[in-house]
Amino acid sequence: MKTIKEITAALKEAEEWQDWMTEVATDERAGVQKAWHSWNKRQDKKQQLLQEHQAKVHFDRSYGGVSALIAGVDEAGRGPLAGPVVTAAVILPANCEMLVGLNDSKQLSKDKRNAYADLIKEHAVSYFIHFQSAQQIDELNIYEATKQSMKISVESLTSKPNYVLVDAMTLPISIPQDSIIKGDAKSLAIAAASILAKTARDDYMDQLDKEFPMYGFAQHAGYGTKQHLKALEEFGPTIHHRKSFEPIKSMF
Repeated sequence: MKTIKEITAALKEAEEWQDWMTEVATDERAGVQKAWHSWNKRQDKKQQLLQEHQAKVHFDRSYGGVSALIAGVDEAGRGPLAGPVVTAAVILPANCEMLVGLNDSKQLSKDKRNAYADLIKEHAVSYFIHFQSAQQIDELNIYEATKQSMKISVESLTSKPNYVLVDAMTLPISIPQDSIIKGDAKSLAIAAASILAKTARDDYMDQLDKEFPMYGFAQHAGYGTKQHLKALEEFGPTIHHRKSFEPIKSMF
């Protein structure tokens, strides 16, 4: 009879049901049953993620079928006091099994976002990421700046999409489109765009943190935290701060 430690290790390695698990399921040792419960729980989670993935793929394919090129579009950084708003457009291939578990960027850890971003860039039919500066945001307003940035992202794709799915925005483009409320939870293409926009912006803010370490950009990504507001009072705004946003607007 195998030890509890051996069975636990084997279950941790096993990705699918195997014949030897029949004995494990009826093993009455508490440690074995604990490991068996954990394995089943992990399998249930995998199945749930697969079902959610298939639902997102089906949603995207409902706009043109397997052969259609569906672009997802999303943004990151509309709310912060500093830094760019970043948008991304992504066309995914019909075969997207490598992206099972991909979700709204806010629902994933930083490490998982970065891992998915690498997979998206490796497998996408086409993608484009655009940075809209704080100066453009001040000149246009955040809504128009985001819309223009999304338009640039879509029109910069190397493959022209048959249909564009945008997270809660309507774009001034000639390509057929649909504005999807909470699109990153419904569409795999929009979720992928969300990941690319978020990771690109986080990387940008990390670099900005090295140039302006007193503001803590790596910690809050430019959002109006207590730390950030205190730094603004002490050091004033940088060229990367949005002067049309309060409380920065009142400082000028």
